[in-house]
Amino acid sequence: MPSALPDGEPVPDDGSLPASALTGSADRPLGFYLHVPYCATRCGYCDFNTYTATELRGTGGVLASRDNYADTLIDEIRLARKVLGDDRRPVRTVFVGGGTPTLLAAGDLVRMLAAIRDEFGLAEDAEITTEANPESVDPAYLSALREGGFNRVSFGMQSARQHVLKVLDRTHTPGRPEACVAEARAAGFEHVNLDLIYGTPGESDDDWRASLEAAIGAGPDHVSAYALIVEEGTQLARRIRRGEVPMTDDDVHADRYLIADSVLAEAGFDWYEVSNWATSEAGRCLHNELYWRGADWWGAGPGAHSHVGGVRWWNVKHPGAYAAALAAGKSPGAGRELLSDEDRRVERILLELRLRDGVPLELLREEGLAASKRSLEKGLLERVPFEQGRAVLTLQGRLLADAVVRDLVD
Repeated sequence: MPSALPDGEPVPDDGSLPASALTGSADRPLGFYLHVPYCATRCGYCDFNTYTATELRGTGGVLASRDNYADTLIDEIRLARKVLGDDRRPVRTVFVGGGTPTLLAAGDLVRMLAAIRDEFGLAEDAEITTEANPESVDPAYLSALREGGFNRVSFGMQSARQHVLKVLDRTHTPGRPEACVAEARAAGFEHVNLDLIYGTPGESDDDWRASLEAAIGAGPDHVSAYALIVEEGTQLARRIRRGEVPMTDDDVHADRYLIADSVLAEAGFDWYEVSNWATSEAGRCLHNELYWRGADWWGAGPGAHSHVGGVRWWNVKHPGAYAAALAAGKSPGAGRELLSDEDRRVERILLELRLRDGVPLELLREEGLAASKRSLEKGLLERVPFEQGRAVLTLQGRLLADAVVRDLVD
């Protein structure tokens, strides 16, 4: 089931922000994340804030229905316009995630995007993305999205092997994600991503290579590859605890990552974030870069997180409670925190070190700088960028990114 929300101070009923949050906002890009919490079935490894029809039955009534969800989310977009007041930045990125956004009608996703355009305006080169389950779209659906203003789509592929998909409880059939790439291209999408997962119990090196080759052969310009994380409370965690499938192994994850980087690089994909590769700078996911660079974004939907000018807040998780708050004219925010300068310094190191450009050494304190020199000598940081004042991970450093970060934030 979905993980718990963090603690925090109460969010005002009207959602208002401290005046300091908008200081200097003109110099920061603004994005929107729109969360669609519905799934046809729950994947065994998932602990995202998502719900099947069975899980919602009797817990939210009509308020939790996906039939009127777009209208509810549009209410929060209008609330965002009131809260941000005179802030007239056009929106640079929109990302619709979930869950399975494409369980909603294409017209609903287009209406949600139109509300952002009407309330805020979109930058001329705005990136507009939706995630999609391969089994929930067809050529007509993708064409409707493209005509409605979407210009990037991300398909959940995970694996090309049926037995791996079965362990993950994925419902799509092998080959369908690759077909979706072709359908998206035919609909006019220039930018297409495929998501992959490595380290699933029972997956072999050959299985992983086959998945990478199938993904590359489909012709996307972006591939994301994530190590499987077994979250407590998920069906997969229970199966591992019962001994039905083996626990994942960190050494296997490292081997699979090296395979991914090698195969993708050979096919013309360059890494720009530890888990993300693109064939060109234009193919990168700009929305995710907003997160990694600490920009501003408004997260609309149940359980969605937002950040504006050092203020972070998160919405109530249940779709029924979320809809009820907005119906009452109140913010659906469950809690918030005001980040200190030190919080923001640490977060910059945590996030920017994962990027190809790395992090400025000037952000490091004395102990962190000493640790960076040790990492350099161990071959975990690249020498030339270091001499130019930046900490940039080597391939070996990417394998140990979490450990390097822990040392640098001291």
